Order: sequence, then C-alpha cells, then structure tokens
Amino acid sequence: MTNILLVGNGAREHAIAETIMKNDKARLFSYMKSKNPGIAKISEDFHLGSYDNLEEIKNFAKANNIEFVFVGPEDPLHNGVVDALNEINIPCVGPSKNLARLETSKSFTRLLLKKYNIDGNPKFEVFESLDGIEEFLEELDGIVIKPDGLTGGKGVKVQGDHFQTKEDALAYCEEVLKSHPSVVVEEKLEGEEFSLQCLTDGKTVAATPPVQDHKRRFAGDKGPNTGGMGSYSDSNHLLPFMTQKDMDDAMAITQKVAEAIYKETGEYYKGVMYGGFIITKGGLKLIEYNARFGDPEAMNTLPLLKTDFVDICKAIVEGTLADMNIELEKKATVCKYAVPKGYGLSKDDPLNQGESGKVEIGDVGNAKIYYAAVDEKEDGIYMTSSRAIGVVGIADTLEEAEKTAENAVNEIKGNVDHRPDIGTKELVEKRVRHMQRILK
Repeated sequence: MTNILLVGNGAREHAIAETIMKNDKARLFSYMKSKNPGIAKISEDFHLGSYDNLEEIKNFAKANNIEFVFVGPEDPLHNGVVDALNEINIPCVGPSKNLARLETSKSFTRLLLKKYNIDGNPKFEVFESLDGIEEFLEELDGIVIKPDGLTGGKGVKVQGDHFQTKEDALAYCEEVLKSHPSVVVEEKLEGEEFSLQCLTDGKTVAATPPVQDHKRRFAGDKGPNTGGMGSYSDSNHLLPFMTQKDMDDAMAITQKVAEAIYKETGEYYKGVMYGGFIITKGGLKLIEYNARFGDPEAMNTLPLLKTDFVDICKAIVEGTLADMNIELEKKATVCKYAVPKGYGLSKDDPLNQGESGKVEIGDVGNAKIYYAAVDEKEDGIYMTSSRAIGVVGIADTLEEAEKTAENAVNEIKGNVDHRPDIGTKELVEKRVRHMQRILK
C-alpha cells in the first residue's frame, strides 16, 4: 500500500483526493484546516489543524508512514510546508517556499521572464516606493495594479472595473505599499483568458486541457469578482476561441519558465505550474502563474485523467516524468459552483440574502459533486460564507456537459445561487465573437 498525505480542504482537494483513490493500493490521509466531508469520508484518517503549524503536519506525516505529500492550496506552500517535510525526507508534490514565489510574488515571475527573455510579459514595472509610478502610469493606455504577495485572488485591480482614473491608480499603489514590499504596475490587456494547469518534475512539463474560469459573481459577467463561479473545458482539449498555436505558445512559455527556475535557483520545481494566459492582438501573454491546481479548474481536468494519478505523482517526486505517457479522456466538462446567495457581496448589498444555511442535495444524476466550504452537522450539510459545492458535468459535447451540470446544481436546495450561463452556447459564442473582434 502507498500511504499518501493530502494537505487542503477545498473542492479542489476533494477532486485531488478522489483522483488519488482511483489507485486501489492508495491509502489516503488528510490534513485539513476545516473538515471537508467528502475528503474525510475517503481518508483512512484525517487531522484538523492550521496550515502554518508545520510541526503538526510533520508529526502527522511521520505517524502515518507517509510516502509522499500532495499540497493542495497556496497557503501551506507559502508557509514552507514542503521545506519542512523535506527535512524529514518526505517528498512532496508541490514547490518549496522559495519556488512557490512563482505564485506568491508577482514581481519574481515578471522579472524571471524578463531576465531569461521568455515571451509573454506585458509592459510592466515593479516599484518598492511611489518614486516613478506617476510617470510610468502616463505611458499606459490601460492599467492593472498587482500587490506583490498573496491576496486570495482578490488583490488585483483593473482600470475600468475597480478604478477609473490614473489618480485612483496612484492612490491604490500607495495603499498597497503600506502592507506589501512592492507593487507591480502593468498595461491592461484585452483578449480572452484561459487556465493551463501543467504537471512538472522541474524538467518535463505535461499539460492538462485548457480551462476557462468565470470570476464574476453573476450571469453575463456582471457583479464583483470572486474566487471563481465555475469553468469549462472542451472535448478537443482546446477552447472554442483558441487555436492550437495558442496552446503551443502557452506550453512553450511554461517549459521555459520551469527551466529558468532551475537556472535561477538550482532547484527543480516539482508540482503544478498553472498559468493564467490571455490571447491578445499582440499574441499570447501571461497574466500570472499559480503554484497549485486551480479551484475550480482542477474539477474540470482531474476527472478526465486516464493515467494513474499516484504513478504521475511518484514520477514528479522522482524526476522521471519524461517516462510517463499521460492520457486524458477527450470529453467536455462544465463546473458550476453552488454558493450562498450572499457570496461575494458586501453586507449592505440589497442582493445579499444571507451567507449560509442548510443545503439539501437531491438527485444529481451522473454529475460529480465536490464539497468546498461546508460544515457537516448531525442533521446535514450547512454552507459557510464561501463557495459551497462544485458540480461537474462530463460528456462528449459542451452542450451535454452544461446540461448535466445545470440539472445537478438545480438539485441543490437551500439559500443557494449559481451562475446558470457557464458553459452555455450563448456565453461561449460571446467569447468567440469577442476574440474575432480583437484579432480583426
């Protein structure tokens, strides 16, 4: 038997746990900051604790003779859990704290691409003080401001969405510099975004199908940004608005970044490199990298894996990913998140109809269900204030996958809401038209 420890407690980790357990020789142990009923159910044992309590994680791993650890979210990576486990010779699928800067430091990634002459950077500058920011803002038609550090996906501000004028931009830079070591100021890019989650042992990079996430809270891309309301992938392992060249360019950038990280640090990056890319008139650009699977995007790609996930993880840890032939089913997937009606909204928003409450899950057919921020009590499942349940439809076509997901998410009753337009023909065609307009 292979004893595997999973660190994390979200829907992404529920999908990872399920994929690990397809291997009949795997024994799963889980370390979670709050109990995910889906993960707990398939774990041999689980422990609840904080992601910054590295000693507790080490002790739990030692006590259960763990062969390797899969680190799900960014927080434990940033806290140095991989370094702590390496000290006791337990390898991890996940980068060290130093290499996790790919996600935790926006400036690290931009400057790495610049130093090693890798395509994909927009026009940008990194500032440690207000000196020179005003002048640089004058050079940009549209502005994006990124705090240098982890912000839970909600610290980036874009002109036109979060602020309007260059004065507003300067004021936000000033605010960021009070709590962050530096701020990254970039040109605003127009185009269509996609997520490309790659597995790597630091030498070989293997892609999973590209996915498009939907950050906006309401249908029609309205409302505030969220952690992600849902996502889709297509059966040909492209997206309707992208070409094979876009995919090849994204892979080439990721391969070069993996090589550059080794040149820069002398250390192989082992784990997930998840690039957020945007197709623009001026070619493919990198928005950012994350050092772990996406949430929701992991729920689109992991269920399609035909190759044994435990074998892939072992190859990542051992540095033998080049020997693996990773296969994924040619299916379309649509993920929709059931969320509390108040999710993503301010307390005084008239649309905020409460953040929590009990949920009842009816007949979801052959859709997959992944628990996120829920609390299991004696009388059932309760939502907390964040995303509650990810629902995934998988089928031969996007249309069928969307129908499966929509029917299933409507079977979740309670004070819940979701985005009904994710994966629909109307929204996908809107994305295609947008791309055609830009590339004219």
